[in-house]
Amino acid sequence: MTVADDQTRLRSALTLTEKASLMSGANFWNTKAVERLGVPGIMLTDGPHGLRKQGGAADHLGLNASIPATCFPPAATLANSWDVALIERVGEALGAEAAAENVSVLLGPGLNIKRNPLAGRNFEYFSEDPLLSGTLAGALVRGIQSQGVSACLKHYAVNSQETHRMSIDEVVDRRALHELYLEGFRIAVRDGRPWTVMTSYNKVNGTYANEHRELADILRDRFGFDGLVVTDWGGNNDRVAGLVAGNALEMPSADGVTDREIVAAVESGALDEAVLDARVDEVLALVERTAAVRGDDARVADHDAHHALAIEAARRSLVLLRNEDEALPLGPSAGRIAVIGDFAETPRYQGAGSSLVNPTRVDAPLDALRATGLDIVGFERGFARRDKPSRRLQDRALALAAKADTVLLFLGLDESAEAEGVDRAHMRLAANQLDLVRAVTRLGKRVVVVLAGGAPVELPFADDVDAILHGYLAGQGGGAAIADVLTGAAEPAGRLAETYPLRYEDVPSHASFGRTEASSEHRESIYLGYRYFDKVGADVRYPFGHGLGYTTFEHTDLAVGPTSATVTVTNVGHRAGTETVQLYVEAPGAAEGEVRAPRGLVGFARVALEPGDSATVEIAYADHAFHVYDAAADAWRLAGGTYAILAGASSRDIRVRADLEVDGEAWTTPDAARLPHYVSGRVEDVDASEFEALLGRSLPPATWDRTRPLTRDDIIAQCQGRGGFGGLLHWLIDTSGAVLMALGKPLAANNTRFALDLPFRSVARMSGGRVDDAMLDGLLLMVNRRFWRGLGRVGGAWRARRRSERAARKN
Repeated sequence: MTVADDQTRLRSALTLTEKASLMSGANFWNTKAVERLGVPGIMLTDGPHGLRKQGGAADHLGLNASIPATCFPPAATLANSWDVALIERVGEALGAEAAAENVSVLLGPGLNIKRNPLAGRNFEYFSEDPLLSGTLAGALVRGIQSQGVSACLKHYAVNSQETHRMSIDEVVDRRALHELYLEGFRIAVRDGRPWTVMTSYNKVNGTYANEHRELADILRDRFGFDGLVVTDWGGNNDRVAGLVAGNALEMPSADGVTDREIVAAVESGALDEAVLDARVDEVLALVERTAAVRGDDARVADHDAHHALAIEAARRSLVLLRNEDEALPLGPSAGRIAVIGDFAETPRYQGAGSSLVNPTRVDAPLDALRATGLDIVGFERGFARRDKPSRRLQDRALALAAKADTVLLFLGLDESAEAEGVDRAHMRLAANQLDLVRAVTRLGKRVVVVLAGGAPVELPFADDVDAILHGYLAGQGGGAAIADVLTGAAEPAGRLAETYPLRYEDVPSHASFGRTEASSEHRESIYLGYRYFDKVGADVRYPFGHGLGYTTFEHTDLAVGPTSATVTVTNVGHRAGTETVQLYVEAPGAAEGEVRAPRGLVGFARVALEPGDSATVEIAYADHAFHVYDAAADAWRLAGGTYAILAGASSRDIRVRADLEVDGEAWTTPDAARLPHYVSGRVEDVDASEFEALLGRSLPPATWDRTRPLTRDDIIAQCQGRGGFGGLLHWLIDTSGAVLMALGKPLAANNTRFALDLPFRSVARMSGGRVDDAMLDGLLLMVNRRFWRGLGRVGGAWRARRRSERAARKN
């Protein structure tokens, strides 16, 4: 008998109520068991770059402590390595730690496209490029699942912002949807074969992602996904609609409310029981696939080995952005060194929110530097976190810098700047840090800046300092890795997986991102990141793929074939080093008359070489290297013509090129005359009518209707400005966040944003049974300016429940 036969037999033995019970969690992290048939519950837990298994009270935003686990660099950092093998090894370690704790599903990796530098979860995502994102995510999936633990790709799809994330409608044209926002998922599903996928909170073109039948069909029928789809925590809207669209598991527990909705829908004929059976089979298959990790208490994670791997991963991911006159690596010429900046002593090594890991240890850069034997003359904090002004801290730092020959200046984004549930307000470093770096550079010393942060920042001082090393969020081993790279014990091998604009205003979505209420319009379409900047020829601070090393490479002898290209790489410097060869394709018609990006990444390879050595690398073209997505036909088209194949060290540093004739269909942009900004790439100026022409439909409302009563589907933030109890409720939650931030509790403060963006329906479902639907209806009456009637209904429902509970205890 096959596994499928066993599952069919088991499912046929389940009652309707038992089937429905398998569709939601038993608590915050576990699924329900059916003990009479031996179906166990399984544990799902965060996170993408380390195990976040909570031993006590559970929450979704990282407020309560979890068991110690290795904190690897998050995706934004690992992506800079461009190292598929390394990331698969990190996945193996993550899977091993999950298996040792009997965790069946590790909720990651995240691979949404970085549309805008201010998006709050950019630190959890790999890149602005779908090929790089999908390839690296697939590697992490393979590593995790090699240990018998399910990986979980997330968030499917178009999780582009945190502002109003549980209700926002991401409005995106079909071509951009397929070429950018879905392509990484396709690649990761193909390469990694994940056992689970998590849907995003948001709507996509008017429909919640968890209920989006078209997205579900694409995932299964086109991409070949054969596993289980799980909601994000609290991400269920209509349970039956989600079930029909392919969602098998709602998390966390809804206290049985949605299970009863499923039973009622089957009994009324509104839901075909065969649909429920298909979802049950997916749950049972996941239970079977992860059987090896449950009950095996003999497995023990090797945290020492994993810490060493965390250091190695960080080393390979650090990016040397600038290095004038060989300021790095530090050697005898560095002389006396002053270390300044709070991040040197108290590193920022991971993001905040559901991915917050309790590390087994943390290497601080200051400690690691002191152990190198460098002439460290002292350390000063220089500034306070959360941009608190302190003349005393700056003066002490300047006094120390005056005694040194070289200043190591540690700057970056603090914990309050990057967290799940809230987008960044701007792209600047804190004002007190900018004041400090200006003051230090005026001293005339050699200045090396070490940055921390999970997303791009403006760097107005870049030309005034000698070197900039970006550590991103380097994980628990980042301190040791930074010291190794600064001293030359290791090379800086990282290359940027995203573009660094000169200023936020240069980003095409800057004017509207995070500023709308009901919908977020992706008017830039396919022109995102380097595709936009290279199309319009705009200056950038650092291009996609940029990164310096301590040696120099030449690229020669590019030879192109129908499926791959070869290029010879030579180390012409004096040190061993690793080059990341990037292969781009330049489309015919990209410059004039067509909606085409000027170039797109179609492959990459890493090669390590000793001084004077050469190697010829072969790089296969990506599946859709020469395709466009035809929105009208809803299909990929192989667009024929003469393409340029480009090999180089960034999207702007092209070393060699060759032409390739591609035999495909003749393709021209439909309605190009109606899309002048998309032809030119100047999409920062697209108006509503041109975007509607691209979409092929009218735009939905961008703002909330404040004239109608609020319903269960609305979010608490919509109470703002309504007066009465609703306005008071919003003010209390919003004010509590400001107070918590002032008290130095940024994670708790961000939780208030989560509360404001919570749909009213989730108040009942995520209350652990403390709020039922009758109470919720009363609350809605209260916020809709019928306070006393609503309060009476809440009180009546509470008293009725108490009577029911007392009667149950007596029986």
